[in-house]
Amino acid sequence: MDAMDEKRDAATDAGTLKERQAPLKARYREDPQAAVVTLIADGELDGTGVACRVRTATALAEAGLHPATGGDGTQLCSGDMLLEALVACAGVTLRAVATSLGLSVAGTVHAEGDLDFRGTLGVDKEAPVGFRDIRLTFDLDTTASEEEIATLVKLTERYCVVLQTLVSSPTTSVRVRGPQAAA
Repeated sequence: MDAMDEKRDAATDAGTLKERQAPLKARYREDPQAAVVTLIADGELDGTGVACRVRTATALAEAGLHPATGGDGTQLCSGDMLLEALVACAGVTLRAVATSLGLSVAGTVHAEGDLDFRGTLGVDKEAPVGFRDIRLTFDLDTTASEEEIATLVKLTERYCVVLQTLVSSPTTSVRVRGPQAAA
């Protein structure tokens, strides 16, 4: 496939994407509250081991302790899952933006983050719990110009839900439900 065919395919995809999104955008402009959707994730604490089972759209994932906190490495680490969610969201967002801009883009998305496990293990109360730094990298295979790539990345950063959630740190609450919670 030559560069002209790639541009044509990207433009066709852009038309399809715009066609799919147009009625949604119109509805959300008319009724802003319709754009507010509550996403839900549930986990099961089955009482066996230090684990939590999370049902995804296509599978049951079991999260457990990272080896740096005493896990044996056979279960998913929720920190890894956070980075995986960032990679997934950034990748989908980048592809959507590229499609909208009519750019042909392939490649990979990579996220890495630094954790100081002294914090989560309570070894040092001054050590942070959670990621100190997260780095997101795109290795792109594209014929797009530097200016087009800069626009692509800028818009991806702006519209990536997981990235913006991490950057803006929304209000988060914790509560307990059940018979013992009322006591």
